[in-house]
Amino acid sequence: MTNTSAAPAAHSFADVTSSNESLRRFLHGLPGVDQVGAEARAASLGTRSIKTTAKAYALDLAIRMVDLTTLEGADTPGKVRALANKAMRPDPADPSCPQTAAVCVYPDMVGVAKETLGDSGVHVAAVATAFPSGRAALDIKLADTRDAIEAGADEIDMVIDRGAFLAGRYLDVYDEIVAIREACDATNPGAHLKVIFETGELQTYDNVRRASWLAMMAGGHFIKTSTGKVQPAATLPVTLVMLEAVRDFREATGQMVGVKPAGGIRTAKDAIKYLVMVNEVAGPDWLDPDWFRFGASSLLNELLMQRTKMTTGRYSGPDYFTLD
Repeated sequence: MTNTSAAPAAHSFADVTSSNESLRRFLHGLPGVDQVGAEARAASLGTRSIKTTAKAYALDLAIRMVDLTTLEGADTPGKVRALANKAMRPDPADPSCPQTAAVCVYPDMVGVAKETLGDSGVHVAAVATAFPSGRAALDIKLADTRDAIEAGADEIDMVIDRGAFLAGRYLDVYDEIVAIREACDATNPGAHLKVIFETGELQTYDNVRRASWLAMMAGGHFIKTSTGKVQPAATLPVTLVMLEAVRDFREATGQMVGVKPAGGIRTAKDAIKYLVMVNEVAGPDWLDPDWFRFGASSLLNELLMQRTKMTTGRYSGPDYFTLD
């Protein structure tokens, strides 16, 4: 994964982040989101069709963008090994099938995933910071982060404290993201930080836009919709707002930040809708696993089934591929 930002973006916003009040003024001064307009545009982009050759490319690209995920209390080393092997060879019958971007697990399973993946190039992502609630003392969140990276995690998916954000304690949320980013850099300067908002709890599109800018200013490498544990999770309109935010942030600072919708994206048709939106809203630079990811488990099998249909002319049922 490319790391284009040697220092957190926070350094560019010292005046804005000098107090909670100044940060509040900045975030609430961002242009408001037209709810009707955002939902209408998302719906319109979702109706776009693509030609056969473009669809084949889109399916492979979507596979390369998947963070293959298992985040269950019943996860075992065997399940994580199987998932890691699937990430490296999604379709063992077809060596031309690309591997996924990453395997995403709880911190205690990082070592198992890392050992299995070896030097395959598939990244290990670990959820941290009291996932999925985000409600723990900062020292515990920092220890959680360091432990995951020391075990071999290449990426940390942290959750913000939504209670603090909704109460208007923006500087507390900002400072926590900065601290987690610094812990990542100190433990492994190449580690990437994804900041999860849990958009289903943020209540408004305006809050999604504010959270996006807050996380980017604090140095997040990616902004991510959801934990997958709360509904609604990823939606096209929410992702549209986040894509607009990373586009505008790049225009303002020159820095690119990635986007990761997670939770509820299950079909190849839906994945392609997201790719069309990425291209139309943020631009083609984001059509790369370094800058756009899908947090998913069941999506990969659907992509594989559609891919097999295109390459062989036959539709393979869901039992043709291993269950995740």
